[in-house]
Amino acid sequence: MRTPFLAGNWKMNLDRRAALDLVAALRERFADRDDVDAAVCPPFVYLAEVVRALDGSPIRVGAQNCCDEESGAFTGEVSAAMLKDIGCDLVILGHSERRHVYGETDELVNRKVHRALATGLDVILCVGETLEEREAGRTEAVVRAQLQGGLEGVDGAAMERVTIAYEPVWAIGTGKVATPEQAGEVHAYLRGLLTGRFSESIAAGVRIQYGGSVKPDNVRELMAVADVDGALVGGAALTPDNFLPILEFDR
Repeated sequence: MRTPFLAGNWKMNLDRRAALDLVAALRERFADRDDVDAAVCPPFVYLAEVVRALDGSPIRVGAQNCCDEESGAFTGEVSAAMLKDIGCDLVILGHSERRHVYGETDELVNRKVHRALATGLDVILCVGETLEEREAGRTEAVVRAQLQGGLEGVDGAAMERVTIAYEPVWAIGTGKVATPEQAGEVHAYLRGLLTGRFSESIAAGVRIQYGGSVKPDNVRELMAVADVDGALVGGAALTPDNFLPILEFDR
């Protein structure tokens, strides 16, 4: 059975004080959970302090991106090794905002996946279609290309360190949410792709999160879907009042 995995992607939000207050509240309430995995993914500048604040806690700390290069003259970039060095243990890659705002291709995302895994970071690999692509009936083609492109050259043994996040672009920050049926269809399709790419047993072990306007009032319904194994949460992960009920969806 796959352990639910819920992660908060803070994006470019919060200041230092709000960040530390948030993780202090999460740490206090989440100290005794061993049946749900949780993570927070702050902006780069707060990562080291959040890692220290959560030391000894079951809550994991991840970054929102990393460079595909190991080191060198790459102004403004942050390497996977730097993230590992300060205590991060996972990284979000291929988020729709990186793809659509900053033009990241499947090939670049794939290089980042390999760099992160080689450095010892776990990966949350995001896939998802735009509204235009969904309305054109291209959802499966889009997520297939992103999944296969992002995992090119990744072997089955490494997949225990990879989580897939299905985030329909049309539902991110819009208040729109894929229905449980829509989410379930795409999650089941993704697991089928993983079965074909690796094996049934490997695919059965990969957790697939849903992301896109996840809130306290819809998380339970989404998590009840067979192939939904967690959530990648944006705006609702920025306050304890919203994120804690999401982490405690099953209580």
